[in-house]
Amino acid sequence: MDDVCEQTAARPSRSDAVRNRAVILAAASEAFARHGETVDVREIARSAGVGMGTLYRHFPTKEKLLETVLRQDFATWTRTARENAAQCTDPFEALSAFLEDALGRQSRHRAMVERFAASWNSTTGIATCRQELHPVVDDLVTRCHAAGALRPDVTSEDVSLLLVALGRIAQLTTSERPELWRRTLQIMLDGLRPTCTKALPPSAHHS
Repeated sequence: MDDVCEQTAARPSRSDAVRNRAVILAAASEAFARHGETVDVREIARSAGVGMGTLYRHFPTKEKLLETVLRQDFATWTRTARENAAQCTDPFEALSAFLEDALGRQSRHRAMVERFAASWNSTTGIATCRQELHPVVDDLVTRCHAAGALRPDVTSEDVSLLLVALGRIAQLTTSERPELWRRTLQIMLDGLRPTCTKALPPSAHHS
């Protein structure tokens, strides 16, 4: 009987468990954003103010913790992108704003950049999160084409790959020159204008 009582006392209440999960996710989101995938989970536990046992009860592996954090962050990104796109009446401005917001997020979130690029040919849960952005990109590109605001041979895949490339640039330059990616983004946006008439090489799908 005493053993049962001790086990019951040691088991956290539901409210404590909910709180612990929330503080772990908050600490993990900040740590993964700042340091990327290589951050030590012991540092996350210390920042959250919980023991390793508590962390592992909620997230048995570091990969599970990282995936949960990124799923939340990708969901927030996708929701915000949809809302912003719906509010912007100028198609090219909407596309530009989406790319600027996306790169701003990636410049502040090292793990997101790492997984966003790595997930391109992946079937993992993170790849599924990335794919949730595809309808947003498709809609933006379609609107631009309908308005004649985008060179006609640019596809949604082109825009997504450019985002991956610029995300890497943002990651590489953030520590020393945090706003440099904005210059590169402007160069890219100018190249997307319909006034650029030189034909693009065929994509892999069409070769």
